[in-house]
Amino acid sequence: MLEDLDAIDRKLLSLLQHDGRMSNADLARTVRMAPSAVFERVRRLERDGVIRGYGAQLDARALERPLLAFILVRTDEKTGENVSGGQLAALPEVLEVHHVAGAEDFVLKVVVADIAQYEDWLLHKLTQVPGIDRVQSTFVLSTRKAETAIPVDRETP
Repeated sequence: MLEDLDAIDRKLLSLLQHDGRMSNADLARTVRMAPSAVFERVRRLERDGVIRGYGAQLDARALERPLLAFILVRTDEKTGENVSGGQLAALPEVLEVHHVAGAEDFVLKVVVADIAQYEDWLLHKLTQVPGIDRVQSTFVLSTRKAETAIPVDRETP
């Protein structure tokens, strides 16, 4: 897909990743194109699924969910089954669910208020998902980088 994107598409993607509220007029001015042409490019990128959506980045502390944990989950599902993944994704405290290769089946990114809430969530929600065989939790002490922007420039070999 990246090879289908020209330099202007990549610039628009970069701009929108850093400021999803940037107006079409400001985008057009930055890439030196007519607003109508920029509007059509952005719509095409949305239609093609390159741009999946727009959203605000929230402060977990301000929402009283400062405890961030990464959880490795092993299930007893047979190869090809993936019922647990959907049920894990449905838990509101779970921000991300990644189906992974290796000793575990899933990596979860979870936010909760504190260790007591985590314990309650673990005992009454996570381990109640059918097929959960093993859980290993890692708690984040501090974060050096938490980036959501994906590099859009072509890398030279």
